[in-house]
Formats: sequence, C-alpha cells, structure tokens
Amino acid sequence: MSDRLTQIYNAFDPSRPLPAGDPQYVDFRDVRGDEDIVSDLGKRIRNSNQATYQLYTGHRGSGKSTELRRLQQSLEEYGFFVVYFEADEEDIDPQNVEYIDILLACTRRFLKEIRSANAAPIQNWLRDRWQDLKDLAQMEISIDDVSLEQSLSVFTKLTASIRAEPTQRAKIRERVNPHTITLLQALNEFIADARQHLPQGKSKLAMIVDNLDRIPIDFRDNGRSNHEEIFLDRSEQLKGLNCHMVYTVPIALVYSRWANEVQTIYDKTLVLPMVMVQQHTGEVFPPGLAKLREAVWLRVNPHAPDLDLATQVFDAPETLERLCLSCGGHIRELMQMMQEAVNRADQVPITAREVQRAITELRAVYQRAVEEPEWEKLAQVAHTRIIPNDNEHRSLLQRRCILEYRCLDEVGELLTWYDIHPLIRKLPRFQEELAKLNP
Repeated sequence: MSDRLTQIYNAFDPSRPLPAGDPQYVDFRDVRGDEDIVSDLGKRIRNSNQATYQLYTGHRGSGKSTELRRLQQSLEEYGFFVVYFEADEEDIDPQNVEYIDILLACTRRFLKEIRSANAAPIQNWLRDRWQDLKDLAQMEISIDDVSLEQSLSVFTKLTASIRAEPTQRAKIRERVNPHTITLLQALNEFIADARQHLPQGKSKLAMIVDNLDRIPIDFRDNGRSNHEEIFLDRSEQLKGLNCHMVYTVPIALVYSRWANEVQTIYDKTLVLPMVMVQQHTGEVFPPGLAKLREAVWLRVNPHAPDLDLATQVFDAPETLERLCLSCGGHIRELMQMMQEAVNRADQVPITAREVQRAITELRAVYQRAVEEPEWEKLAQVAHTRIIPNDNEHRSLLQRRCILEYRCLDEVGELLTWYDIHPLIRKLPRFQEELAKLNP
C-alpha cells in the first residue's frame, strides 16, 4: 500500500468522532429531515431559566457524538461551562449498567472538570460512608481531612471497578444504592457552588453524557427491559441533578410502548435519523447521495488534492455511488467500507472489485445478525416502509437491520419512514420472503 493510500485509510477511522469545527464536517440537515441539535436541543437549554433534561438518540454510528460536540461548542460560545464525557470510555460497562453507575460517573466527572468549586459536600458524603466504602476503594486516606484530589481518586476507583471488575461491581452497587439520594444532594450542593466559581466568561453549567445509547436491550423476567429500569424507573434521579443534562439513550427505548411516557418525563427527545440516500419509493435521492460523496471527498482531499474523486481516486463514478448507497446513509459504515476497500487496494484508483469486496464483507455481518423468524418481518418492512411497535422490530432497529429516515414534504410536514438496511436486500433468504409478498 502506498503512503497516499495509508493516509486515506487512516482518514476514515470509524471510531473517531469529528471535533466541533473540523473542516471535514458535512452538514446533513437537509437530508435528515431538517434535524439540528444546536437549534433543537441547544436553544431549549439557552432559553430555559430552569434546568432541562433532554434525550438524544439515533442508530449507533450515525454521527451522534460529532453532533454532541457541535452542541458543546455552541453552548460554550453562549457562556456555558459544559462537562462532556463518553460514559463507556472510563466509567461504565455498556453490557451491564444500572442507574447508580451513571450517578457515580457524573460525580467523578464533575469533580474532575470543576476544580474551583467547594468539594466539602462530596467529601462529607464520603466521610459518612467511609466504613462501607474503604475496602472497595482500596486506598488509605485520612478521611477526617480528605482533599478534592482524594475524593476524585475514590470515585475514579469506584467507577473503574464498576466498569472492569464484575465481582466488585455488585458490591459497590449494593453499598451505594441506599445512599443515592444523599449523594444527589451532596452533588447538587457542589453544583450550586460550582456555578459561583466557573471560569471567567462562563455563567451557566451543562453536562452531556454520551454513549449510553450503546446499552443493549435486555428483558427481565417481569417483562420490563433494562432500558426502562434505567431511564424510566430512575428518571427522577436522572433529572435530580440541578443543571442542564443531555443523555444519549438507546433508540429502542424511544420506539417502545413507553414512548409517550418518555416524552412526558423528559423535556425533549431528539432522534438523529439516517442520511436519506433513497426515497421511500426506492428511487435514489440525489441530494443525500451528493452529501455522502462530499463526506468522502473531504477526507480524501487533504491526501489526494490532485486527483478527481470519481475517476482517479475511484475507477468510475458508479463505484463511488455503489459504496455510498450500500451504507444506507449510515456514516460509520460508510467509513468502515471505505477503509476495507482501501485496505484491499495497492494503488489508486480504487476499483469496483475492491469496493464490492468491502460491501460483501459487511453484508456477511448482517446475514449473521438476522435470526430465522426475522426474515419475514424484514420483508414486511421493506414492503410497507413502516414498523409495528413490538419488541422484535425494536430489536431489529437497535441492530440497524431496520433504518429510520426522515424528510419534509412540500408543506413542511415531517415524514418518518423505515427500510431495511440495503446490505440485507440482496441476501437470498430475504429475497425468498420478499417474493412471497410480491408473487
């Protein structure tokens, strides 16, 4: 692989959200039903005199983290001090999450980011419960004179154990859960003092908790899901922090039977849909396709400014179009397939064969993701462009076998429709079920 291809390969790192203001950012608003996090969530935060509690969701890999960084930058420009963190980076294990894990993570992040505030309420909370926690914290401190740094170290140890040590996780939850109300009270006292000691030019406080949407759905014996337990049963606690809060949530929750309750409990739930690359009639949607080509070009251009994208980076415009259509408007999968195609190439132009191999590799993943009874359901969705409100279809939505699209009609009415992932469409098993609906 040439140096140029190596640079292009790394430009499509699917795990790297773009920072706010990055020149590679593409504004997809016009091909996502006019959704814009800065206007929709940001204005609510800026205009409200009271703390707001809002939810943000969408398919995993659709670009939520990039959009949340735009929200952070916008709020900072309006005088907010914003604590943003990816919850699964250091604090929680998405495969096993309870509310208390989120509260401890928020506490640690506030202590880490706001060093100027009076930490006495948190220190007092630790001191009063030190006998229960000291063996779990696994450190020796003078609890009568605990410092902010020592408090931060304790919470860092607790969240690290919750994330990585299953045996310790259960013990921590058991001992901290009875004291969540007092911890909330202590944290709110800390937040109140923090507002008086924010950096110059900052007068308001907000927190953004990212990557909670990565929590997979798990149904309990009583029929309720872990999503319901965290975001509904413990909603009063999630709304208990006295500052503006934005939580990402799993997309399956927003399309559950509790959708109305979610909307009632939280101030706003915003969904980031797929980039619309085809219309609900199945015809290609040129504006969406053009936006995806722009996204590819902005990442390629710094490393190949002398080459034409459609005829020199790729061997033909049709090759680039096939790549963009195959992702279904899912940004991360566009990045993944681009990396796979580049990895198979020894030189530019990237050929149709190399792109097809990348598409085939990802299609095989989707074939393995679909269980036998689900093929018929997918065929029905492809036929009707709607989804029933049941657990089976929510699971398919969570796994991106079904994708959501939004657009505005000629009078500005927002239309939402669904389709199967385009990589599934050519699978023989799917074609069998679709043929039954179109004899």
